[in-house]
Amino acid sequence: QVQLVESGGGSVQAGGSLRLSCVASGNEERSGRSGCMGWFRQASGKEREGVATIDSPDGTINYADSVLGRFTISKDNTKNILYLQMNGLKPEDTAVYYCAADYGCTSWTFLHAPARSTSWGQGTQVTVSS
Repeated sequence: QVQLVESGGGSVQAGGSLRLSCVASGNEERSGRSGCMGWFRQASGKEREGVATIDSPDGTINYADSVLGRFTISKDNTKNILYLQMNGLKPEDTAVYYCAADYGCTSWTFLHAPARSTSWGQGTQVTVSS
């Protein structure tokens, strides 16, 4: 099981920026396998939704339409850290953001339908005020 720890959430005004980080551990023995990592979010009273995902080894990236052009996902493979740079934040981006990881998946499928085998972080709150 992969352990995921997020950080970087907080409160900002609309138009501001935040960068989320996710440190992954416990997956060293599977470093040669294909897999996915990504960011998901859940706003109060709403279902969880995929925000941005990346797979390996291809490096294919997918974004939700609502964040395309504003958010950027990246991964430091040497440090096993996943990032989400969020620019142009809007009040509707307010949610708990979760880091997730799985194996044997593709970026697009992971974004839209993460499998039950997915590992999840504890979440970090992002609040955007108008």
